[in-house]
Amino acid sequence: MTTLANVLNSQSATDLAISVPGGADVSYAEFGEEIERVAELLAGAGVPPGRAVSIALANGLEFMVVFLAVARAGAIAAPLNPAYTADEFKFYMEDAEAQLAILPHGEHAAREAAVQLGVPTIEASLNDAGRTVLSRGGDALIARRDAPAPSPDDVALFLHTSGTTSRPKGVPLTHGNLAASIKNIGDTYRLTPDDKAMVVMPLFHVHGLIGVSLSTLSTGGSLVIPPRFSASRFWGEQQESGATWYSAVPTIHQILLARADDEDAPRESFRLIRSCSSALAPAVFEQLEARFGAPVLEAYGMTEASHQMSSNLLPPGDRMPGTVGKGTGVDIAIMDDDGNLLNAGERAEVVIRGANVTHGYHNNPDANAEAFTNGWFRTGDQGLLDADGTLTLTGRIKELINRGGEKISPLEVDAALLGHPAVAEAV
Repeated sequence: MTTLANVLNSQSATDLAISVPGGADVSYAEFGEEIERVAELLAGAGVPPGRAVSIALANGLEFMVVFLAVARAGAIAAPLNPAYTADEFKFYMEDAEAQLAILPHGEHAAREAAVQLGVPTIEASLNDAGRTVLSRGGDALIARRDAPAPSPDDVALFLHTSGTTSRPKGVPLTHGNLAASIKNIGDTYRLTPDDKAMVVMPLFHVHGLIGVSLSTLSTGGSLVIPPRFSASRFWGEQQESGATWYSAVPTIHQILLARADDEDAPRESFRLIRSCSSALAPAVFEQLEARFGAPVLEAYGMTEASHQMSSNLLPPGDRMPGTVGKGTGVDIAIMDDDGNLLNAGERAEVVIRGANVTHGYHNNPDANAEAFTNGWFRTGDQGLLDADGTLTLTGRIKELINRGGEKISPLEVDAALLGHPAVAEAV
């Protein structure tokens, strides 16, 4: 694939693409037709290529159809957390220079923000036949026009950094960025049409969207998309669907572990369990493998890298608790403050480069000057590489604790606490 317009990859059009527990099952042929139809409806509604479209929809079939239809129409998909406040929606829509907001029916904070900004809105919903309906002012959109195909250099996705240590920064990601990352992920986990992925992470975040959903669809597998993560329904949905893998943050892994015996969770479950977006303590890694009988692969990702940068590997490859593995189609190095690349075992800032890395923040030259050095992107994370290229993260540089001149990482504190048998969770 070179753009999201051809992300779907199935050996047979009748193969299952998406299953919604308690809802519709959609084949690749049906899914592809829906994406094309909705893209033509958006083009018919006057949505021009190259402009951002804010999407405030919950996890589900309509999200996936709308997201890929926006990208197929040549516009820029800008998914947002549906639980944001009106002020948060207003900031993110304004920063992305959104031309349109696609929302659920009814009152919604995103609608309030769009009205304040003068951004037009379209409502998206599913009808009884499982088809996506776009409407405006209560009237379904029916006018259709051919949508221009995007190119690899066009921006496909607009997200924001988390903003934990500064104002959130806009991150434009091209079709080419996403295609590179999606391929890297599929190759890393040897995804095939036989795989079914449980989507437990939000689709407005790169973890759920790229790390799980698009990587699975690009390799011909299928998605199981519950409306939201529910620990009480997780194992029933896994067994009913035959899901072969899932990816989540450590908090979700710990919730599933804590409830495993009460929920009668199987001791041999998935082909793999992936962890990303936050550090997985070695103690939790060991408990997951022991209880669920599957290799646990911790990965390293960030928005600016279209998600994945490194990962531990499936057997017989290496997987080392407390590390985030080796670069997955991405160059990784360690750089000091002066821009010098350091040797194995030396600790400093993690830097990356590759086809998946953003070309720069949106309208933020100061941030770009700070983030890029000699063609490398500075991640803001501290870490070290061993002689084999395995990366260990030791903390966010701006969050290190300075105790008497000694730099202490909060990750090291958490790992020590979780190593004690009386400690269930450390935050």
